[in-house]
Amino acid sequence: MRGAARGPVANRRAITASIMLATIMQGVDNTIANVALPHIQGSLSAAQDQIAWVLTSYIVAAAITMPLTGWLAGRFGIKYIFLMSVGGFTLASALCGSATSLGELVFYRLLQGVCGAGLVPLSQSILMQINPPERHGQAIAVWGIGVMLGPIFGPMLGGWLTESYSWRWIFYINLPVGMVAFLGIMIFIREGRHAHREAFDFFGFATLSVAVGALQMMLDRGEIKDWFGSTEIWVEAAVAGVAGYLFVVHTATAGERSFLNRDLLKNINFAVGTILMFLIGGILSGTLALVPTMLQSLMDYPVFTTGLVTAPRGVGTMAAMFLVGRLINRVDNRLIILSGLLMTVVSLWQMTGFSLQMGMAPVITSGLLQGFGLGCTFVPMNTMALSNLPRHILTQGTALRSLMRNLGGSIGISVFEALLTQNTQIVHSRLIEHLRPDNPLARAPFLLAPYSLTSPSGIAALNAEVTRQAAMVAYIDVYTFMMVIVAVTIPLLLLVRPPRRTRVAPAGVASANLPAGRAA
Repeated sequence: MRGAARGPVANRRAITASIMLATIMQGVDNTIANVALPHIQGSLSAAQDQIAWVLTSYIVAAAITMPLTGWLAGRFGIKYIFLMSVGGFTLASALCGSATSLGELVFYRLLQGVCGAGLVPLSQSILMQINPPERHGQAIAVWGIGVMLGPIFGPMLGGWLTESYSWRWIFYINLPVGMVAFLGIMIFIREGRHAHREAFDFFGFATLSVAVGALQMMLDRGEIKDWFGSTEIWVEAAVAGVAGYLFVVHTATAGERSFLNRDLLKNINFAVGTILMFLIGGILSGTLALVPTMLQSLMDYPVFTTGLVTAPRGVGTMAAMFLVGRLINRVDNRLIILSGLLMTVVSLWQMTGFSLQMGMAPVITSGLLQGFGLGCTFVPMNTMALSNLPRHILTQGTALRSLMRNLGGSIGISVFEALLTQNTQIVHSRLIEHLRPDNPLARAPFLLAPYSLTSPSGIAALNAEVTRQAAMVAYIDVYTFMMVIVAVTIPLLLLVRPPRRTRVAPAGVASANLPAGRAA
């Protein structure tokens, strides 16, 4: 089959449903294992630093494999790489659920990461190809629901499955979803035999993979190893720095043979959009990591209740994407992104007013507004960054944006967690300066039971409360820092150029099938 194949709209809808199932499955799996780690640790008799490899192995494998997605799709075709990714991810999920030792689980999670790395960029690339330009906004809105809601609802689903059944079901839940997605992709996507073939730049891929893998290792293990107080972290930082430098130099001097197509960097909308995606990924992942731990550790919320309180954030995201999907061809995308960033700033400002005495309402309202704001930025940002890219580099562009979003999330979580720990210690030291026996306010009747400076139990209770108060102040400081980051990114919108208006394509031009010979 040569040229653009034509197919009914029903096929486009079936393709969209199939790839959305794969996207949601991968998005949920990114975070669903987090809440089950204590149960997995007990079941497999693993130490605290050992159990972290269940998460690290997946993240590192996905980070290394993701940049390869564009070349593989161009070499063998999107359909076949997508089928291998979905099938491999589903099989690896079954193996994870049946693991009998920590070594087996870590190895199977590594396979999961390798197979799951391409699901997000490939699904986005397919949606961009099967829809005409005037439908790109709606397509990205639908795709974004799966990408953003998966990490939000993953912890809640994982908590319920772990408490009601077993930690193994957080992996088994992928089997029916993966099978349906696999069959849908195999049946409804038709692809020509000739893909866009490019020479493989092994040196570029190797240096990028080593840099990304070492950086991810450093970020994931830094908190456990006391950051740069550990030789391991120094080695990983040095390897990441040297490999990253070699990749940049190689990309700048290799010309057309470079692993990273330099046409991507010449597109100002893609470059700015990728920077914004990196920063927004950090804010999204940072709040997803901090808010649940704050509710559980400081306010004694159960796991499932925490999931319910944070779920409105996903509702706001879904509502925003449906709305933006209808507005994106009628309103300047830059205004939509600006509105979303401003709403995100306001929501983070609301979070700076959190206290230990508050109820659920502030968490719900700020989460709803933040979800709506991030949803408003996500869709037009992707549309503006990808709509004008040539098809032969579209898959590489989506892979690079997914990689930067993941890196932004990893770096964001590491930086915010480190700031939280450091600020808690600083505030704690300042609060205890005046808690000494010669201070009249530190004695009865001002200091009531169970707090006391004269008994071990009273001192322990007082220290616990001081630590709790210090942690709350530290959380507020981190939310303030997040607010500043989002506010500083707003001027980047001045660099974005509005995309050219596209006329409505004739019926049937946007095929439900992928165009032959233009897979990537």
